[in-house]
Order: sequence, then structure tokens, then C-alpha cells
Amino acid sequence: MYVADSRTSTSAHGAARSPAGRRRAAVAPTVVALGTVSLVTDVSSEMVTAVLPLYLVTGLGLSPLGFGLLDGIYNGFSALVRLVGGHFADRGGGRHKWVAGLGYGISAVCKPLLLTAHALTPIGFVLAADRTGKGLRTAPRDALISLSSTPETRGRAFGVHRAMDTAGALFGPLVAFWILRATVDGYDAVFTVSFCVAVLGVLVLVLFVPGGRGGAAPAEPPTVRAALTLLRGRDLRRITVCALLLGLATVSDSFVYLLLQRRLGVPDRWFALLPLGTAATFLLLAVPLGRLADRVGRWTVFLAGHGALLLAYLLLLTSWHGTGLPYLVLALHGAFYAATDGVLMAAASDSVPETLRSSGLAVVQTGQALTRFACSLLFGAAWTMWGDRAALAGAAGALAVCAAFARTLRPQGPKGPQGTKETKGTVTA
Repeated sequence: MYVADSRTSTSAHGAARSPAGRRRAAVAPTVVALGTVSLVTDVSSEMVTAVLPLYLVTGLGLSPLGFGLLDGIYNGFSALVRLVGGHFADRGGGRHKWVAGLGYGISAVCKPLLLTAHALTPIGFVLAADRTGKGLRTAPRDALISLSSTPETRGRAFGVHRAMDTAGALFGPLVAFWILRATVDGYDAVFTVSFCVAVLGVLVLVLFVPGGRGGAAPAEPPTVRAALTLLRGRDLRRITVCALLLGLATVSDSFVYLLLQRRLGVPDRWFALLPLGTAATFLLLAVPLGRLADRVGRWTVFLAGHGALLLAYLLLLTSWHGTGLPYLVLALHGAFYAATDGVLMAAASDSVPETLRSSGLAVVQTGQALTRFACSLLFGAAWTMWGDRAALAGAAGALAVCAAFARTLRPQGPKGPQGTKETKGTVTA
């Protein structure tokens, strides 16, 4: 089931001939299996994410600054361990699945711990542990997707995975909404059900995701120093710098939903449904935009996604309070993720050798996660001192400047299947 070598395996190439004799790319079984794991796991995690802002701000009475700190931990703490997860996944030649499984398991255990945490410090520790699990699993999982796909179809493969992942994000808030309406101790019930679903995701990974690439370990075990040396390459360095800059101006999802709630006066009981708009758009556009990135260039689609996010910020800054506002904002928010999340990893994969695939992708992910952590802290502080509109105006201005600068740093790598080639070999420090 697993594709040991993406350059020679029929499954990885996904080649099938149409009646006209043209080759039609199919997604490797590994991608589908990992997508199933992500779907189940995202039902669990998005149940918590959907209610967490309201739970912390309304239920526990945290200030925007305190919430910004916890939100920064939730979105950025994983950066501290992504390189570790990527490094250990690359060593031994076949640990990607097991390092990813450890990360999924840690996150699952953290869900019931939220039942016992009712203050800023313990909640911070639980969220940090949960994000540690995410940090461990993300790079090995994306490396498995990349290694089981050809360069020509990598954008589509990541799009399929992200679409399945987002299907879970679509169901998660619905389950949380139903639980909040059907139970007395709604938040406790959400956290308990989330744990049970997370355990199911771990079982799917263990039973159905192939174990690894197989074969012996590399003659020279990959090192973190070798992964960082990849930044000497022009394309990967430019991709990483752009991810850093744009991440610094990307307001977290939770703040976007809180801003929408305040603008429209959405009742607390309906708050958990706001992420559905983002998830539904992401689900619909992930595969089409992944395929478009394979054809017209990944960087073009990536920057267009940030343009959609900037437009969402500007809509939130207007005085318009029409019924179409939440639909437009959430649709643009989902389009941003569909055009950037998997596309960024597909673009980075073109510049990373197979022996350092997990570590190399972790370098990009780490930089992006750290800057998004900083953005959450800065945005929460700005909201506390100057108000939500001033904070969002500053973020919109910063995003416009960073996007313009990122356009000048366009990587010179392959734009589509005709110019794409697989990066091979080992990089030494």
C-alpha cells in the first residue's frame, strides 16, 4: 500500500490512462489513509477549537491579552518541537509513521486534561502539551504525503489531504454545537467526546497507514544542522522568509471569529458554528486550488490566498453590517487556507531532498508557527490597549506590506509539471 519510491512506483505516480491515451494522475493510497486519520483527528481538535475562545473569554473571564497569550501558545508552541519531530522521522529511514503517531497520541491525552484546568497557567500547560503533539506529527505526515507523490501531482495530493482534513474541521464544530445544546455541562461534555474521537484517530493511524519507506537507514544519518543548511538554497530560503513575514501578519482564526461575533452580536450558543464557513470553503477549494497550483505555479496561488485574507480583514473594518458579511468573510478566510496551507508544503518539497524531507519541511513550518505565535501576542496586546478595530487595521496594513515584499521574493523554482523535477540526494553541513 505504501509507496517506497515516488519516482518509480505506479501508486505514487498514480498513472492511469484515459480512453484518449492521456495519463491521468491518481492520489496514492498513503495520502488517502493519512487524510482519513486527519479527518477523524480534526473532528476531535475542532470540537475544542470551536468552543475554546468562548470558554476562555466568557466562561473563565480572561482578558483579550490573556486569551492572546493562550491562543499564541495554541497556534505557535508546536514550532518548538517541529524540528525535533522532523529530525527523528528522517533518521532510520522509516520512522515517519511512528513519530506522527506519537504526536497524535500526545494530543489525544491532553483533551480530558482540559476538564481539570480552570486557570491561565494550567490551561497554558495543557495547550502547550497538545501543540507539542501537533508539532511532532505535522512534518512527518507531510513528508509521507510528499514522498508518496510525484512532483507533478504534489499540489493535488496535498489538496486532497487538506480537503479530507477540513471535512473533519467541518464536522467538529457541528458536534460541539449539538453537545452544547443537548447537555447541561456542555464544555465538559465537549472535551470528553473530543478525547474519545482522538483515540479513534490514533487507532486508524496504527491500523491503516503504512509503516514507512522501508529499507536501511541512510549511510550518514540526517542531522538538524544539515536541515538548517538547506536554507542556503535560494528557493527554500525565499519560501521560508516569505512564510515568516506573512505569518507575522496573519491573525489567528479565533480572533477572526471573535471579531465577527462582536460586529454582528452573534449569541454565544451560535458561536461554535462560525468555523463552519471557513471549513466549508476550505473543503470545496482545497483540491481545485492544489491542481491549479500544479499548473500555473504554486507561488502565484499562495500569494493570491493572502490577498483573499487581506480582503476579509478590510471587510471586517468597514461599517457594513449586512447579512452577507459573515458569509463573505468566512468564505475568504477559507479560500486563504485552501490556497496556502498545502500549497506552501508542496512548494517547499520541491527544494528539499528525500533524505531530509521531514526536517526540511519542519524548518519552514517552524518559522511560520513562531511568527504566528508572535502575531497572536501582538494582536491581543493591541486589542487590549487600543481596541479591536485599531488592532485589525494594523494587521491589515502589515499583511499588505508583507505580501508586496513576498511578491518580490518569488522563488525561481518549477512553475508546473513541465519544469518540475525531484530533489534527490543528501545535504551536508
